[in-house]
Amino acid sequence: MKTNDFVSLAKKAREYAYVPYSKFPVGAALVTKEDEVVLGCNIENASFGLSNCAERTAIFKAVSEGKTDFKKLVVVADTDGPVSPCGACRQVISEFCNLDMPVVLTNLKGEQVEVTVKELLPGAFKAEDMVE
Repeated sequence: MKTNDFVSLAKKAREYAYVPYSKFPVGAALVTKEDEVVLGCNIENASFGLSNCAERTAIFKAVSEGKTDFKKLVVVADTDGPVSPCGACRQVISEFCNLDMPVVLTNLKGEQVEVTVKELLPGAFKAEDMVE
């Protein structure tokens, strides 16, 4: 599959977003090393701190199904430029994805930028940073 195929799948995931408060649906397509695609959308809650972003939904869904080896993440939203993950998502992405893994950020106009996980969050907090 090509990147645009994954963008189409992320757009499909976006359709399932539960966003009654922000009205800002986001979709994500997480690609495993076996070329399986795990979709995620953002899911809001009246208690905003309990909401979950599309990127984290896709990662948590994949990990909960035993999938832990990823090769690409695509994120899409209706933004002026390519959408960018929030800080919490960047930290979760850096926890579960290789630092060199490509992340494709896009919007509904088709604008795209590809970065690596490391570029999204340089100096990410890792397990080895914790003191025993």
